[in-house]
Amino acid sequence: MSSYAVDEPIYALATAYQPSALAVIRASGEGSWDLLRPYFSGRLSSGKASHGYISGKDGKAIDEVVVVSYAKGHGYTSEEAFEIMSHGSIAVIKAISGLLDSIGFRRAERGEFTYRAFLHGRIDLTEAEAVEEIVSSRSDRARSDALSRLSGTLRTAALQMKDDILDILASLEVQLDYGEDEIPEDWEFPEERILEIISRLEGIASTYASSRLYSHGALVVLAGRANAGKSSLYNALLKEDRSIVSPEEGTTRDYIESDASIAGIPVRLVDTAGLRKAGGAVEAEGIRRTEEMMESADLIVYVLDGDEDDSSVPAGALTVRSKRDITGIDEGLSFSSVTGEGLDVVIEAIGEALSRDIVHGSDDIRIDSERQRDCLLSAASALREAVDAKSSGYDVIALFLQSSLDSLSVLVGDITADDVLERLFSSFCLGK
Repeated sequence: MSSYAVDEPIYALATAYQPSALAVIRASGEGSWDLLRPYFSGRLSSGKASHGYISGKDGKAIDEVVVVSYAKGHGYTSEEAFEIMSHGSIAVIKAISGLLDSIGFRRAERGEFTYRAFLHGRIDLTEAEAVEEIVSSRSDRARSDALSRLSGTLRTAALQMKDDILDILASLEVQLDYGEDEIPEDWEFPEERILEIISRLEGIASTYASSRLYSHGALVVLAGRANAGKSSLYNALLKEDRSIVSPEEGTTRDYIESDASIAGIPVRLVDTAGLRKAGGAVEAEGIRRTEEMMESADLIVYVLDGDEDDSSVPAGALTVRSKRDITGIDEGLSFSSVTGEGLDVVIEAIGEALSRDIVHGSDDIRIDSERQRDCLLSAASALREAVDAKSSGYDVIALFLQSSLDSLSVLVGDITADDVLERLFSSFCLGK
């Protein structure tokens, strides 16, 4: 973690680098108050907002600001820190940043504030990950789940399971303290208790796929032959006229895409060129791209023109019939882009198709990190090996129990390699 030196004060713009009503520049590190004081006309007091002017080294005022300061042990990083709320002019941002550069502050790396919060015990690793997950959340479900993890639900569960395993290990190590001929015969392998812990570990791990769906979204591709009604469905799902709709076949020559929310799931919705014998090089390229997009899709919604034969529908695709107002077909999934009939059912079916293979688990805690899933499954696997080795020596069982504890320690960050930390925190946005 050489780039995350903690022996110098840091700063970063915590809001977007663009003109706005307000900008927030945050700083943290030992001695940061003393560095700022000569250039701020207000009074720094922990947990208080102070109004005043920031001035440059020449004594000229840069901007009228509000500074919120935090004494050591308080605030986000648990270091001495402050946040400057200025006007959101690019010129003001540059001037304040230039001042901080010149008086002893270093520009923070991505995720460095959260790294310091983790380092000082303000948050554990699961809560640190939740910070970035909240920032990048694309749905209410993803935001709510990340906020739950930030409040410590996963950490609390992990620590409880660690305590349970430690109790078992402690009782086992009592047996190891005896000589081979002195081992009491009243210790019984707590298989039921261990299986309960395994069930909870695997239950939380199983929520990973569901959480990823709600946080990262899915690729949904609308496909079908030319003039089948794909663009009409595309516009209806977006509730705006994004794709050209015309009786003329081959209107869509290339795919177009938009972000949308379907049944609460964030999706990248793609309207594609109609599948037919191409009428020229441009349309042929569009069809090739359609086929390529279909191969990458999490879900293909294949649109059929009314009573069109369904023999061309690829395996696994969701079949939807268009022009319901003309054909009168209301069996299966069908819709009318003119009257809106059936659209709500189509939307519900898309949501169900995207989540049909999802295992939601039996626990209220949901995870959105591959690292967390791997740690949980590793802990569960070690406990299963302990169960399999229950007839072996106590020392073998103890090794598997300790391995499970180590995996849970990695989960919360008690044991973490520097390269893992750097990779994790460097994915954060600046100012976090």
